[in-house]
Amino acid sequence: MRSQTHKIPDLIDPQALYSTNGQEAWRVLGIMAEFQMAADRLNGVRPAVSIFGSARIRNGHAYYEIAKTIARKLSDAGFSVISGGGPGLMEAANHGAHAGRAPAIGLNIVLPNEPRGNQYQDISIDFRYFFARKMMFVRFASAYVVLPGGFGTLDELTECLTLVQTGKSQRIPIILVGGTFWQGWLDWLEDKVAAEGMIGENDVGLMRVIDEPDAVVEAIFTFYENRGFQPSRDEREKLLNL
Repeated sequence: MRSQTHKIPDLIDPQALYSTNGQEAWRVLGIMAEFQMAADRLNGVRPAVSIFGSARIRNGHAYYEIAKTIARKLSDAGFSVISGGGPGLMEAANHGAHAGRAPAIGLNIVLPNEPRGNQYQDISIDFRYFFARKMMFVRFASAYVVLPGGFGTLDELTECLTLVQTGKSQRIPIILVGGTFWQGWLDWLEDKVAAEGMIGENDVGLMRVIDEPDAVVEAIFTFYENRGFQPSRDEREKLLNL
């Protein structure tokens, strides 16, 4: 008996494309395309630093000015600067980097009734899917610089901490800027979360608080001085399997 050879089009019910399952299939293809497009556009940006912070801080605020200064110094030192592409401290990061030597990159999320990315982006990528965007922050970052922010900022910070803690990502500098803002949270992690065994006793040490812009840049260079910025083969493998 002859075996049957099926071609992909023969296996697709045209009506299924309009069903819930068909919509899910197209969504998966959209996600794959988004990953591939972003990875291709960011492939040459290393070394890069991802900077996070509140979207609600306006130009002229002390946090805005320090984010802008840090980003400019990182850019002039040769780091591409990646932000979420929105307003507030994301804009400040792109604003500072845009005036420097290396590219200012915005990973913009498309949201209803929200404006598209800020005007200071040399490379601008729009995402529909939060998790695709989040992966790009980690995959291309040689360091995280995290300024005061809300749920979105905490989400990005704890995502990176979890990946490093569990060995799913390479160890990178995770720098908190704004010691007075972060101190209560760090104390709670030490006194409650670590003390009750929810995290390891050394896990809070995955982060450092640094408030001086020059010291932020120096800390990143110091971390890499004996190994270089390119990930090792094992680290590349981890990044491909986030």
